[in-house]
Amino acid sequence: MILSLETSTKNCSICLAEGEKIIAFKEDGSDKFTHAEKLHLFIEEVINEASLKYVDLKAVAVSEGPGSYTGLRIGVSSAKGMAYALKIPLIAVNTLEAMAHSIKDEESSSLFIPMIDARRMEVFCAGFSGHGTQRFPTRAEVLNENSFPEARSFDQVFYFGDGAEKCQEILTPRGFKYIESIQASAKGMVSLAAKKFANAEFVNTAYFEPFYLKDFVAGKKKKPAN
Repeated sequence: MILSLETSTKNCSICLAEGEKIIAFKEDGSDKFTHAEKLHLFIEEVINEASLKYVDLKAVAVSEGPGSYTGLRIGVSSAKGMAYALKIPLIAVNTLEAMAHSIKDEESSSLFIPMIDARRMEVFCAGFSGHGTQRFPTRAEVLNENSFPEARSFDQVFYFGDGAEKCQEILTPRGFKYIESIQASAKGMVSLAAKKFANAEFVNTAYFEPFYLKDFVAGKKKKPAN
């Protein structure tokens, strides 16, 4: 039994799986970040739904990023706390790889670009072929008409995720195809987490840190109204 936590975007998502078989699943994809309020509630709900106890868990997997600084901190802190308390291994899954893994397409001539919103016209992204091979590494991309030169090597290019909607005016005219339904979700982590568990690919619970990709920049505090 592996419990997967996905908090890198606004979607607060929890999945309990036995190997690659999903046992229980819960998520909230509302516009507001609800991780602090709902993450532990969702964890308890999926454990109860499966009629299990926390001691039945063999590992906890967490989406490592890139993504929201605050969301990643909450998810990773919770996962580390559970792994430490239960004395079980911690598994880290790249958020973009998990999103791409949600695509059930074996076509190697297609390029799939998962995107996470990084504000303004910037996205965190990576490129994968249909069978999961990484075609370009994770990076922060400021979108313009010259973005993703790698696309020239592929017959079709698909893009998706919570950073993808704002890209349509730039990418769709170039022949890129927008997939609306795929977001960062704990469901996409299941098979990757199971594979890492089987190969004993664990991270150090004490020292593991999320993959932020960019340094956190705090916004200016608003001055109180007179």
